[in-house]
Amino acid sequence: MSDVGKAVTRAHHDEWARVVAALTRRFGDLDIAEEAAAEAFATAVERWPADGVPPNPGAWLTTTAVRKAIDRIRRENKRDDKHKEAQMVYDNTPPEPLGAIDDDRLRLIFTCCHPALAMEARLALTLRMVGGLTVPEIARAFLVAESAMGQRITRAKAKIKAARIPYRMPSAEDLPARVTGVLGVLFLVFNEGYLATGSDTDPVRHDLTAEAIRLTRLIRALLPEDGEVAGLLALMLLIEARRTARVSASGELVALDEQDRGAWDKALIAEGHRLVRERLAAGVAPGRYQILAAINAVHTSARDVRDTDWSQILALYDQLVRLDPSPVIALNRAIAVAELDGPEVALAAVDRLEHRLAGYHAYHATRADLLRRLGRSQQSLAAYDKAIELAGNTAETAYLTRRRGQLR
Repeated sequence: MSDVGKAVTRAHHDEWARVVAALTRRFGDLDIAEEAAAEAFATAVERWPADGVPPNPGAWLTTTAVRKAIDRIRRENKRDDKHKEAQMVYDNTPPEPLGAIDDDRLRLIFTCCHPALAMEARLALTLRMVGGLTVPEIARAFLVAESAMGQRITRAKAKIKAARIPYRMPSAEDLPARVTGVLGVLFLVFNEGYLATGSDTDPVRHDLTAEAIRLTRLIRALLPEDGEVAGLLALMLLIEARRTARVSASGELVALDEQDRGAWDKALIAEGHRLVRERLAAGVAPGRYQILAAINAVHTSARDVRDTDWSQILALYDQLVRLDPSPVIALNRAIAVAELDGPEVALAAVDRLEHRLAGYHAYHATRADLLRRLGRSQQSLAAYDKAIELAGNTAETAYLTRRRGQLR
């Protein structure tokens, strides 16, 4: 790629959300903001090779996008009140204080993740408006037809307009709940990349995990005192650090206890550990993401799987269960129980979850492993069969198939 091409790509990565956010604030319309931003980047592709990369790409792109938006408004409002058009063209809004553009991006994220929208719509809209992913890219990520994904995004923007969802920060009373919603969206994006659910896609989607981390870093920069934001970022970093060791050359998932720990990303682990330590030093009761990050910090602190401090992990899960008594958390806790109290005790805990997790492949995979360790091969085979039937990820299916084959 040429230097100019790299500059355009870097500008899209760094400036897309800023440009869309600035236009949304000025014109109050996500459609106008998105289309004008896209046109501005298309103009950059045409003009920068001849004119050179501007000293301030973000300012150039924002100015160009504003002009594109104004041109569109003029075309659509030829018969409308000329005074209204003049208000659009000549923005008399008082200058924002330095750094307010970051507030604009934060407002944009909260708008895209508004609780009035369905979770699928929040995911799609956030990736499009804030992440800058194209509709085809988002459709491929979630195994949805492009037309369906385009309609999903269009309907979400229409709902924001029809419901007059404000483009602003939530009130102080609403902020904690709204931040939780935003983090939930970002964690779903990350999880889809960490272990893709579709059988016709890459088992690990680095583009999605990287985008989720980038957006969480943005939230972290804008809300540096929020413990759960720091916890989610730490959690993502510690999981992402293991990415290159998670799938073998043959395309099979590599379980944590079998991974080459020398291949883990030391820089990401160090950053994740630092964030966990910062939250511990804050002396504030941790939330769900902070505890999950602490559990992953214990795992990534062990140079060998035999050095894992399972008693500390179990204590953290005990703390987590009080905050989040979900069956998936209980299932993960049982894995730690197996290491400390043996597979029989753990199996009893797992079996109590059957009515809630019967359709979850990881439940059957965990049972299969515990039954294998207890020497109950026929029951283990049946559990592996069910796990393989329910698993959608190709790498995970390959791993489970190999483990099942070892029982023969």
